Amino acid sequence: MVVSQYLSADGPLFSDPTPYKSLVDALQYLTITCPDIFHTVNYVSQFLHASTAYHFLAIKHILRYVKGTLHFGLTFRSFATLGALVAYSDADWACCPDTRRSTSSYSIYLDNNLVSWSAKKQPTVSRSSYESEYRALAHTTFELLWLMHLLHDLQVSILQ
Repeated sequence: MVVSQYLSADGPLFSDPTPYKSLVDALQYLTITCPDIFHTVNYVSQFLHASTAYHFLAIKHILRYVKGTLHFGLTFRSFATLGALVAYSDADWACCPDTRRSTSSYSIYLDNNLVSWSAKKQPTVSRSSYESEYRALAHTTFELLWLMHLLHDLQVSILQ
C-alpha cells in the first residue's frame, strides 16, 4: 500500500462485496509464504464487513505488488550450528482513523530464517507513541520467550 495511506470505513459501499472477500481470502492464504504482505492484507481484511471502492483499489494495488515480486519467497537455510534468535518489533501509533487503535507487528528470526511474525491491532487505545511501542515490545517478548522455551523442550541449543 502507499505509505501513510489510511483507509476508513466512510464512503460509498462497494456494490458487490463477494469479489473483495474472495480476494482478501486468497491474499490471507498467500501470506503463509509471503510475509512481506502480511501487514497490508491484515489491514484491508478489517473492512470485510463494509468494503468501499477505495478498499478494492487497495486490494488491486497489493495484487500488482504480488505480480511484480513473484520471484520473492520465504526460504529456509540449514546450518551446522544454530545462531541466536533475533526479534524486531514496531508499532504504528493510532493508525486506524476509525478506532484510533495502534497496530503492533514483530518478526523473529532464527539465524537468517524467519520463524514467527505477526501484525495485529492492539486491543486498547494507546495514549502515546511510547505506550503503543511498549505494548508491541511486550507482545514480541512474550513470543520470543515462548519460542525459546519451545526450542529448549525440543533440546535445540541456540546462542544466547
